[in-house]
Amino acid sequence: MSLTTTENNQKTRGVMLRDVRSNKKVRAYIEKANEQMKAIGYTEHGVRHVSLVAAIARNVLQELGAEPRQSELASIAGYLHDIGNVVSRHGHPQIGATMAFTLLNEMGMEAEEIALIVGAIGNHEEGEGVAINAITAAVILADKSDVHFTRVQNMEPGTFDIHDRVNYAVQKSHLTVNAEERTITLELDIDTSVATIMEYFEIFVGRMVLCRQAAAQLSCRFQLSVNGVLLG
Repeated sequence: MSLTTTENNQKTRGVMLRDVRSNKKVRAYIEKANEQMKAIGYTEHGVRHVSLVAAIARNVLQELGAEPRQSELASIAGYLHDIGNVVSRHGHPQIGATMAFTLLNEMGMEAEEIALIVGAIGNHEEGEGVAINAITAAVILADKSDVHFTRVQNMEPGTFDIHDRVNYAVQKSHLTVNAEERTITLELDIDTSVATIMEYFEIFVGRMVLCRQAAAQLSCRFQLSVNGVLLG
């Protein structure tokens, strides 16, 4: 069976994030995954979220001087990391890794690169994930830094749970990489009239621990800054 021009190009230069983004199957799975998340009361896990995670994961490795292809693979892993939510929220990292394997294999990606991506997807969630390498670490940091009021899908503030309230309270979030000082800092501006800083830690402490481990994998120190106060 002969390869198409697109498949030949992908084989020559490697599968790129733009190829993954333009894949109709990928787009459909991400959109349907977010529909399921909305139906069960979760914050946004759709195209906005995964596009941001892809961009931040790439930026983290670029700022630390990684090879361009490694940064590209981190961005692809970031874009695909939540695709397993189309099946179930429970076990979605492992489901997503399996789905990503099939999709990327269909697209002609090399096995060694697929292995790095599915490993990152399978290890991105707190409680079960481990920052096994630089790509995984970048995806973890990018994913956990996306805390923001725009992620709240529930349009009824009176019915907000703590996750909605904390996300809604975050007016600004930014992940800053300082390659010279080897620090990675998550900067948050939180409206404490909506949710307290203690509530943030109540639900996100596991995520922050995983971020600290991810930063260490990159030979960096993770820091959290809330309303201009550096907490660690």
